[in-house]
Amino acid sequence: MGKSISSRIAKVVTGLVLLIGAVIILFPMYITIITSLKTQQESAADFFSLPSSFYLGNFISVFEKSGYWTYVWNSAKITIISVVLILVFIPMCAYAIARKMEENKYFKTIYFYLLLGIFVPFQVIMVPLVQYLTKMKLLNQTGLICMCLSLASSQGVFLLANYVKSVPRDLEEAASIDGCTTFSAYWRVVLPLIKPMVATIFVMNALWVWNDFQMPLLILNQQPGMWTLPLFQYNFKSQYTFDYNLAFASYLVAMLPVIIAYICAQKYIVAGLTQGAVKT
Repeated sequence: MGKSISSRIAKVVTGLVLLIGAVIILFPMYITIITSLKTQQESAADFFSLPSSFYLGNFISVFEKSGYWTYVWNSAKITIISVVLILVFIPMCAYAIARKMEENKYFKTIYFYLLLGIFVPFQVIMVPLVQYLTKMKLLNQTGLICMCLSLASSQGVFLLANYVKSVPRDLEEAASIDGCTTFSAYWRVVLPLIKPMVATIFVMNALWVWNDFQMPLLILNQQPGMWTLPLFQYNFKSQYTFDYNLAFASYLVAMLPVIIAYICAQKYIVAGLTQGAVKT
């Protein structure tokens, strides 16, 4: 009887904690949506109330802002190129390290060198990074893309190298007997098997690059024509301090691409978690 009561209390407490967590997470989204769908008069009357009508004027005003679509294109271009480079180079690097690190100290050294990047805060390398990019004349979108690839390599190699180790080498040996080269075995055998983790890397880095504010601020802020969408929103807010409706409308539009990317890759992430939880 005592165990039954304790179990019920534990379930109630767990439910309350989850409910509070859900409210904390969803409340900012609620504010963003309702504010973007209200007029300034409605927001001034009651900031937290639901909109009286489905008002789309804020979105139209945001789309008509000078240069808005240029900033969207800048963000899309930087995100797409960065993520493609990440998905091409980091899995190959992780595969080489995972297969050679036990027998070659060179690959093991590279692996631990890359892991050091996880423990170094970005604030520590921020000033040297800007100085280095200035000397290399890379304070532009090319420099930003290179930095995205570099900073993503530490976590990406760490996750993928451990995932590749779970793939039996027998599959690659069988492929080599059938005439596959090392690259063919990687491309046709290993890469499809690590697809769930690759999808996880894709979602993580797409979210990061699209939403990143700090690196574009350091690298692109002096060149308005190269601004990304977060940089535009930062300057947009400072220019239109009291127009929260337009600001929240721009935030909501910026969320949509990453939400779509997550929905498209969600099944692969779930598959990866499921495969990792079951011992075969």
